[in-house]
Amino acid sequence: MASPPAKGVKVPALVLLASASAALLLFLLLPSLAPSSSCPASYLAAAGDQQMPYQIAPSADDVNWLRSQIHMNSLPDPSNTPGAWHSLRKGINPRTRSQQLEDLLKFKGISHYEDAGLNHTELPCPGELLVEEHHSNYGEPWAGGRDVFEFLAPAVSLQPSDLVLEVGCGTLRVGVHFIRYLDPGHFSCLERDELSLIAALRYELPSQGLLHKRPLILKGDDMDFSRFGVDNSYDLIYASAVFLHIPDQLVWVGLERLTFKLKPIKGRIFISHNIKFCWRIKEECPRRLERIGLGYIGNHTHDSLLFNHYEIWYEFRKHGK
Repeated sequence: MASPPAKGVKVPALVLLASASAALLLFLLLPSLAPSSSCPASYLAAAGDQQMPYQIAPSADDVNWLRSQIHMNSLPDPSNTPGAWHSLRKGINPRTRSQQLEDLLKFKGISHYEDAGLNHTELPCPGELLVEEHHSNYGEPWAGGRDVFEFLAPAVSLQPSDLVLEVGCGTLRVGVHFIRYLDPGHFSCLERDELSLIAALRYELPSQGLLHKRPLILKGDDMDFSRFGVDNSYDLIYASAVFLHIPDQLVWVGLERLTFKLKPIKGRIFISHNIKFCWRIKEECPRRLERIGLGYIGNHTHDSLLFNHYEIWYEFRKHGK
């Protein structure tokens, strides 16, 4: 007598089909549910198309190597008080920055020409710049400029032949790294502060050996980018904590003008810290961005390498491109 068919075989098959469907649905939903990444989506897409000519940010191996060098030299952890830190200063005449400035003003340095006619200095520089007082003009350490470069350059898979525009480059805390990386004449900046421009042009460029890079740095506070040329199309435009200090209406004027300067498809605009100019008008913001031809991609968080700090960057591109 034949055995009756095993009805229980149908149940595992249905369960298997349901499980497979659920797994597929979860796989499709994961990208939309995932939070903003510290590695920009634009970089993930661009990195496969065009590789960076050389490494920008340190790798885990680099960091481990540095730690091994510190350990090999038996260097202690940094002191946590100013007094303990300053006690480590050694030398014939260890000086603070303010003491260095006092020496320069009083004694004109160590060796100098008494006769002004014998002064061979090609680019006389104020003492305040020589002791780098302008490095303390920011709300965070000067080293933060390198952090910005190490985030933005890979974010667009930046090539030395690309064009970069910074809105408000200040004393070139960030800019020096882009200028060094890019081909001559490929970095531009609009800056309104006269003291910052003096520090950038009279000290940072010559002291960093970057005069041959010929960056285009212009003074202005009206978001007028026409002076940078009508044919220029930028691969990267960024503003680091600049739009916080500009009236919203002028920010929107600037964004509309910058959209025309942005390269289609690849070009990106990055704005750091926040976009209050957008949040303040709430649901009107997406419509206004669309009217000026700009699309919002998302935000990304980047950590500092050397101090406890992170920045949030908001990414835009030409709408529909």
